[in-house]
Amino acid sequence: MPGQRPPVGPTWQTYQESIGDRSGLFETVTATWAVERALYLGCYLDLSPSVAIPSVTYVDVDRRAARYFADNTTAAAELRSRGVGERTIEFLHADYDGDLGLADGEFDLLISLYAGPVWNHSRRYLRSRGLFLANTSHGDASLAALDPALELVAAVHHRNDTYRLDSDDLDSYLQPKKPETADPDLIRNSGRGIAYTRSAFTYLFRLRE
Repeated sequence: MPGQRPPVGPTWQTYQESIGDRSGLFETVTATWAVERALYLGCYLDLSPSVAIPSVTYVDVDRRAARYFADNTTAAAELRSRGVGERTIEFLHADYDGDLGLADGEFDLLISLYAGPVWNHSRRYLRSRGLFLANTSHGDASLAALDPALELVAAVHHRNDTYRLDSDDLDSYLQPKKPETADPDLIRNSGRGIAYTRSAFTYLFRLRE
């Protein structure tokens, strides 16, 4: 019909059918850590941080993500359907390994879930004592574990739709099964995380300064 908007294509709701709903992850993190502004690199259609975080900047090169976030109408409607009020949502159709035009130290939290080596490219956007959330799928948590500028502050476990932070006995996490694999160059070249004696769904690091 004239004036009717074309369908946006895949949405956060349809994306959840393949990855599940990660909203609980960010609700769990923000219940312990104060996060006002987050930067989500390689977000695709995952809107879940905005359930718990007031202001989120999403970054992805995918055209479907660009269409979804084009004017935030669909995103805002999906959040309202979850009972979430006003949120600040920005989207950058860009590759995170380039200059994003963002101010240094602008964010409380950087997010890297199945995105690749985000940390090395984007650490400058994190404020002092800010948080970095990453998993090992593409090696980002493995690289973070080897960076002396970061300290592990929690391991996040996931079962069904429940997320749990473990901040006890953190030295038992991120211990390589094969010590020789804990090499940044090997991890970057392989594009994969390494195997650990004790693992979690994702890991929360904090800048030491």
